Amino acid sequence: MDGRTGYDTDFHAWTREQAQLLRDAAQARPGSPIDWDHIAGELDIMGRQVKDRIRSHLAAVIEALLKLEYSPDPRPRRRWWVAATKARRHLEEMLEENPSLERFPAEILEKAWLDGDSDACLDDSIDIDALPKECPYALEDLRDPDWWPPNRHGLA
Repeated sequence: MDGRTGYDTDFHAWTREQAQLLRDAAQARPGSPIDWDHIAGELDIMGRQVKDRIRSHLAAVIEALLKLEYSPDPRPRRRWWVAATKARRHLEEMLEENPSLERFPAEILEKAWLDGDSDACLDDSIDIDALPKECPYALEDLRDPDWWPPNRHGLA
């Protein structure tokens, strides 16, 4: 390697770097038959998709934890626990595969909260007026596979 980011070590950073290199090549080679700018734009989209997946996994954790904490319904609890566990695992995998985005969850926590809260509100067993207006969970807790909020109705 020549100091560039590797495709296999940080895909998001690689897409950003390669897109910039393509834009630089477009400037250096005007009139080339290669559509450098659109190829660079496609790489930008691929990099944004990584961020979208991280946000989606974080929102899924929030949704499942809200359901576990606020629902009085004992039946779907295992499904919500599995959903939170899976989303946490996928979130951590995405961050391990894209170390340049380690700080990204903190940057988008509020947006992920809005998504997770909206999805939790679709559950008929939850009193949406009882849900907090802001994210009650610390990012560290959301990412901790061993942390679970207590249920507001005394369910285990």
